[in-house]
Amino acid sequence: MIARQTMTSWFQQLRPIGVGLFMALAMLCQPGPASAVEAAKPGERFDVTSVKAVRPALVDTIAALQKRDIAGAKTAFEAYDSLWNGIEMYVNVRSKDMYDTLEHVIQARIEKALNAPNPDVAALLADAQAMLAKYDEAIDMVAKAPPLNPLWDDITRLRIVRAHLREVGPALKAGNFAKARKSFAAFDATWDGIEDMIKARSADDYVAIEKGMIEIEKALMPEMPDVAAATALVNSVMAKYNVHVTEMIKEARSRP
Repeated sequence: MIARQTMTSWFQQLRPIGVGLFMALAMLCQPGPASAVEAAKPGERFDVTSVKAVRPALVDTIAALQKRDIAGAKTAFEAYDSLWNGIEMYVNVRSKDMYDTLEHVIQARIEKALNAPNPDVAALLADAQAMLAKYDEAIDMVAKAPPLNPLWDDITRLRIVRAHLREVGPALKAGNFAKARKSFAAFDATWDGIEDMIKARSADDYVAIEKGMIEIEKALMPEMPDVAAATALVNSVMAKYNVHVTEMIKEARSRP
């Protein structure tokens, strides 16, 4: 992490650490989905561990619906969607039909129902349970299949980390600044594990992303951030990051 540590030290001389971001960083000490992904069982492949790590969010969704807690179900299902974005390529590459059923059929139906004025809890619960059963089929499919090209593991690592950054924009738009800070702090904490992949592909993009992260951190520090400015900074970093994810996907698809 070349310049960002130096730049961060310089930046911190210009302003005090924001309380909100400090608290968000502290929360990262608690075990979470990202750490669960890396804590693979002995002998278990990264793809299997990664896909399994998303399952608890569906279980949480079902538990909330059983309590008729629509707000809790929305929160849990949003967490599922973010985690799913990190690993969905594993499912998509192995079975387009499985991927389409999970994302474009059942997930789309649940999201629509959760956002309805008067959600049908019984129907939602049935769909969530059906989705969990289908997701278990996906886990079994990945576990029993031979490993993919190792490049897909690197792509997944990048996507898992990126998922935190993807949460920042919607949180800012919704005025949920605590979530925006927490999600960015999670991205910042997990970036260290994959930054060398970006650096090896483009030193210029690596430096630009590091600089952009400092600017995002600064933009999120006010109690009421400038939403437009912060969102533009997030989108700029995301765009540079996405270039490499897209290029790596093309490379992986061109290999056996």
